[in-house]
Amino acid sequence: MKALKIAKSSILMNIYERLLSLYGPQGWWPLINYKGSPPTKTGSMQGYHPGNYDLPENNKQIYEIMLGAILVQNTNWKLAEQALLRLNDETGIDPEKILQLSASDLKETIKCAGFFNQKANYLRNITEFFIKLEGRTPHRKEILAIKGVGEETADSILLYAYHKPEFVVDAYTRRIFHYLNFTNQKAKYKQVKELFELNLPEDVPLFQEYHALIVEHAKRHYIKKPFKDEALQEFKINK
Repeated sequence: MKALKIAKSSILMNIYERLLSLYGPQGWWPLINYKGSPPTKTGSMQGYHPGNYDLPENNKQIYEIMLGAILVQNTNWKLAEQALLRLNDETGIDPEKILQLSASDLKETIKCAGFFNQKANYLRNITEFFIKLEGRTPHRKEILAIKGVGEETADSILLYAYHKPEFVVDAYTRRIFHYLNFTNQKAKYKQVKELFELNLPEDVPLFQEYHALIVEHAKRHYIKKPFKDEALQEFKINK
């Protein structure tokens, strides 16, 4: 069992190093008022901060990441970013002002991100939660108790907003590591999460980069079936 863990740890780090060599530091999570340049052309065109793992640096940026984690559910970052920019124009990303928006105005503002009826409610929920925190770091169970926040969203908030070592598992992670035979098709979120957390150093910048690199790689190679991933083919586990 120990030998298997060592082998997986080595392979997972080798995959990470391969992806990093292909795409470089991703500078994720983007912040709308940060003037960093995009490392690639597949996502946002602003807000990246490659190599800077100190962000967010204030509560406003923490709150912005929370909002973005809700808005990006079931859509892509470009559309979530558009909604954030519109929220910024309307409220300056001020939680009190967002709560003051009427339901119809909030829905109209974020309409471009899709599922705006649900997301408007979820944004209010996360905003009320953020205000009650009064600057403290929340626990994972607390965030998961908020209606509209699932495991992926909770881990995104903890990893990127609060620098907690929670590995984020999304659909792209599942596709890549199922293709490489690390996981089965029915693996639960916790099982895939533990694959990384039990076999990698507990390191926030590593978790951030790994997740962002997975997303970038999957957008290039795991959209259309059948998947063909020559870059990572050598890491495929033989069953």
